Amino acid sequence: MIAAANPLAAMGRRALEFFERIGRGTLFLFRVFRALPSLLPRPWLVVQQMFSIGVLTIVIVLVAGIFVGMVLGLQGYNILVRFNSESSLGTMVGLTLVRELGPVVTALLFAGRAGSALTAELGLMKATEQLSGLEMMAVDPMKRVMAPRLVAGFLAMPLLAAIFSAVGVLGGYVVGVGLMGVDAGAYWAQMQASVDFSDDLMTGVWKSLAFGFAATWVALFEGYDCIPTAEGVGRATTRSVVNASLLVLGLNFVLTAFLLEIN
Repeated sequence: MIAAANPLAAMGRRALEFFERIGRGTLFLFRVFRALPSLLPRPWLVVQQMFSIGVLTIVIVLVAGIFVGMVLGLQGYNILVRFNSESSLGTMVGLTLVRELGPVVTALLFAGRAGSALTAELGLMKATEQLSGLEMMAVDPMKRVMAPRLVAGFLAMPLLAAIFSAVGVLGGYVVGVGLMGVDAGAYWAQMQASVDFSDDLMTGVWKSLAFGFAATWVALFEGYDCIPTAEGVGRATTRSVVNASLLVLGLNFVLTAFLLEIN
């Protein structure tokens, strides 16, 4: 009887720990929200973090975007040519990138590069007691450290997703028009006719805003809540990438269903 109860007890402990972390993360987010008004007289803090979070992530976004677009162009052409619809390649590439792959893949890259960097940075600040030092000097870490990073991640993510989608469209053009012989006019005309601003472009914008907020929140919380040791910082960085990626994928399904319903 005792042996049979042990697995149930372990599952119960894990469930309690899971909900406890969700609660701590939510309280952490509320504290960051209360610190947001302090950024109004100091916007340069957000600009500095946007450079660290956004600008330094552009290279990986550009490289990934061009290759994803090229693969879409290649696979899309091989599928559409079976139905004599290769002229619709621009529609397929544009809608796929703008509505789904652009925001989702960019968010995953963002979580892997910028999110892990944020978690490691905050974990190191906690391990070296820099956050405690700020509190001893009457400087609120939520106002000086957390809030600028949350706003920067929220703002940088849509810009990165737009860059990814634009480069991906060019990658699809290079393969579809340059290699496969699709008519260039048909590629752009079909894309222009089928991609709608409110239904398609804004869908990608809303998704990228939500993904940027979620990924940055997870990264900040994992760094702030980590065990202040080298091993603890490493585990927090791993948890940050995994949890942010899973949250982005789950959130993508919810937002897709919601946006399709209201459209």
